[in-house]
Amino acid sequence: MKRLLVPFAMMILIAANAWGGDATLAQARQLFSPVPSKAPVSKKNPATAAKLELGKMLYFDPRLSASNLISCATCHNIGMGGVDQQETSIGHGWQKGPRNAPTVLNAVFNIAQFWDGRAADLEAQAKGPVQASVEMNNKPERVVETLKSMPGYVTAFKRAFPREKDPVTFDNMARAIEVFEATLVTPGARFDKYLKGDGKALNATERKGLALFINKGCAACHSGVNVGGTGYFPFGVKESPAAEVRPVDDVGRFTVTHTASDKYVYKSPSLRNIALTPPYFHSGKVWSLDEAVKIMGSAQLGIHLAPAEEKEIVAFLKTLTGKQPQVVYPILPESSESTPRPAVK
Repeated sequence: MKRLLVPFAMMILIAANAWGGDATLAQARQLFSPVPSKAPVSKKNPATAAKLELGKMLYFDPRLSASNLISCATCHNIGMGGVDQQETSIGHGWQKGPRNAPTVLNAVFNIAQFWDGRAADLEAQAKGPVQASVEMNNKPERVVETLKSMPGYVTAFKRAFPREKDPVTFDNMARAIEVFEATLVTPGARFDKYLKGDGKALNATERKGLALFINKGCAACHSGVNVGGTGYFPFGVKESPAAEVRPVDDVGRFTVTHTASDKYVYKSPSLRNIALTPPYFHSGKVWSLDEAVKIMGSAQLGIHLAPAEEKEIVAFLKTLTGKQPQVVYPILPESSESTPRPAVK
């Protein structure tokens, strides 16, 4: 018996009929998924209430930095879409980092972390900024010394990792932060309501923008739960962006893989909550969402979108803003006389 192959377009038409004749919704459901209300369960690092509480304290504690001034929350402000709204973040000694800080919101759904994907997960990512000289400028042994100097943290680590003889470790710091960051999801966007069948969740302009986003080719790199973050793609497929937008000396994933084809390749950013997270691109040089859409049209797709099309796509992108996490700022453990003093130079 010959195998019957149903063309994708035919599948869309069949699905559209099943979903009330909305072909755009049928296409969208093939490409995207709503943000779940809870983060996926990690078998490698299962969440517990004690680990979550510890992770939240560590996320907000600037004493993880050598200067005692910079915390995870400094560059990933949960109250501002999970970013710092700087072109590139300001770190130790007022140094500027090399790339724009990606949002921490929904980061758990990304294929990997950082623009170049050098961290496999949130646990690995949490270790990087703490040690980076242009960020928190600390060393693992000093972090452990700091945490062990505070009885409140010693107790919190014991609760979070009860089976370990010596639970206050740099690795456990990262594991706790990972558990907390994984809770920072933003369900309930109007786009998600649309995906779930609420046809009135998007207006006509926004639906046109979604159709353009799919049919012009944007969804080739920006799909899945996060509307991005699913893979690595060259920036400048059809046309090289301006050097200010894509700095010549930042060669992207090539620095990780040392593979020639990975030059100027980056992880596609999540577009969830994109309206809250300017500036855009890894350089942080573009502050207007309209301008970002225009650049992506020319650089990635080789097309020049009409002004009306740009506005429709931007209108759709604004429907990706979900319910922001409500986080109660933790009271942090007291320092002791043996807690290392700030090192600001």
